[in-house]
Order: sequence, then structure tokens, then C-alpha cells
Amino acid sequence: MTKALVTGATGFLGRSVSLRLRELGWEVAGLGRDPQAGRLLTERGVRFLQAELRDKKRIEEACEGRDLVVHCAALSSPWGRYRDFYEINADGTENVAAGCLRHGAKRLVHISTSSVLFDYGDRLDLGEEAALPRSPANDYAATKRIAENVVLDAAARGLPSVVLRPRALFGPGDTSLFPRLLRANESRGIPLVGGGEARIDLTYIDNFVDAIVLACEAPVHRVEGEVFHITNGEPLKLKELLPRLFDLIGTPLRTKRVSRPVALAAGRAMERLYRTFPSLGDEPPFTRYTVGQLAYSQTLDIAKARRELGYEPRIRLDEGLRRFADWWRRENG
Repeated sequence: MTKALVTGATGFLGRSVSLRLRELGWEVAGLGRDPQAGRLLTERGVRFLQAELRDKKRIEEACEGRDLVVHCAALSSPWGRYRDFYEINADGTENVAAGCLRHGAKRLVHISTSSVLFDYGDRLDLGEEAALPRSPANDYAATKRIAENVVLDAAARGLPSVVLRPRALFGPGDTSLFPRLLRANESRGIPLVGGGEARIDLTYIDNFVDAIVLACEAPVHRVEGEVFHITNGEPLKLKELLPRLFDLIGTPLRTKRVSRPVALAAGRAMERLYRTFPSLGDEPPFTRYTVGQLAYSQTLDIAKARRELGYEPRIRLDEGLRRFADWWRRENG
């Protein structure tokens, strides 16, 4: 029986990965911080390990006896202290890689992000060989870029490792992408930057979990030291996505047109305000980065994943949107 460790197992992605691997008959340990969510995993046959990525000793111990490790855990936010991003995303990944090397794991599947490619400009059909921007878009992207280098260095030191870069994960249980849009719609309306012409690439959660399983099971020579882009392969304009989503949810869509320069300047001003007056809250209502995600096109080429992993998105975008909308209505009355 394959023995797997999934980090970030109490989060949106990690929970889905843990349960899928368990369904496949694997022995799964899920590492996370939330004991309540951990109890739910335990009820589904996943052994829960409560730990912080910063705890090097605990992380290394969790890797003992594991055939493979799927590293989903990260501090994923458009706002926060660089020190926290670095300790969790960079040092935390170093701890995971060290544990895998020390205990002889057969494979490390590292979950990165397409944010490492974002540079405040339209970028279409990006392959894995696409140049990374000279300056990362924010602290999250910067530290996830460092984490990728940690994993690829571990591959060079003998740990079979693979990096997956999803773009805009969504689905039932999502607490970030679409919920942010829904909150913005409710409070002030969604900014339709540049008329909503930006092309958005999305990835339904089940499709990405499929890709992770494929990366776990593929022959080593196909994945070792490799990076793969994963999406639904169905990019569409923001002005096309929003009406579909809100029609399915049954909520009136409220948008307001705003130019790119004005929107980005407002995001920059909001960041400055929250740095100057921390008492305003943990996170600004929007930042230059979150505005940029709506203002610029970014699509990924998934040909390599199709060719080398046999990846094919089985849940089409419209079906994924419907599943999210059904879940959202159930959860929110």
C-alpha cells in the first residue's frame, strides 16, 4: 500500500487531495493546523497530524515512512508580512524537502502557483519555459518562486521531485477566488477593469487533483525535476465569466467600469493606507495585485501536462461553475 503525506490537508486543495488518495486505497497522513478540520479528515480515514511548516523537527518526523509527499501547504494571500511568507513558503518547503531526503521518500509533488509568472502585463499561452518576471508581483509570488527553486535543487540532490503550477483554483469549498468576487459584488461592485477584456484561465479543483495523482503515479523519468502548468484549458474573458457565475448563483451582478491606470493607482493607494494605519484591518479590501489579476490576461499552455502526464480536464468549465454555484447556495442559504 502506498503511504502518502499531504501537507496543508485542512485547506481547500489539501483536503481534496487527501480524500482522493484515500479513495484510491492509499494510506494517507494529512498535516495541517486546524484540529476541527483534522477531525473530519480522521472520520474519512486520513490520519491527521497537527503541525506548523515552521517546525522543522515535526515536519521531518512526518515524512518518515512515507513513499511520497504532496506539498500543498502555503501562505497564500495578496497581503501580509514578508517574514511570514518567507518562513512558511520558503523555509517550510525547505523543511519538507529535507524530511523527504532524510527519510528516503520516493517522490515529492510540490504545488506552486501561476503567480510566479505574473508581471502586470498581458501574457498568453505561457509554457513552462516562459521567463519569470525580473521582479515578482508580490511577497507571495516571490516566496513561492524561492520554494520552486528549493524543490528543483532537491531533485538535483537525488529526490525525485515535480512542480505543478495551477491557475486560479475553484470549486466547492473554495474560500478565496470566487468568494472574494462575491464579497466585492455585495459591498461595492466588481471593478470591470479595462471593460473586462482580460482573459482568465481557471482550474476546477477535481481536475487539478487528477493532475496531482498523475504526477504521483507517472514514471520517474517523465516528472523528475520538471514543472507542469495545469488549467481547465478554457480561458475566457472576465466580462464573459462573471455573468455566467452570477446567473448560476442567482445573485444580481454589480460591476463598475474603471480604467487600468485608475484601478492600479487605487490599489497602490490602498496598500499605502493599510501600511500606514495597520489598525484598519488585517488586509485591504483590494491591492494592486488583486486589481492586476482582473486587469491583465494570463493563460497557460497545458500541452506538456497532456503529453507527459496524460492530463485531460474531465470537468468542463460550465459544469465546474454549476457545481460551485450549487455548493455556494447550499452553504449560504
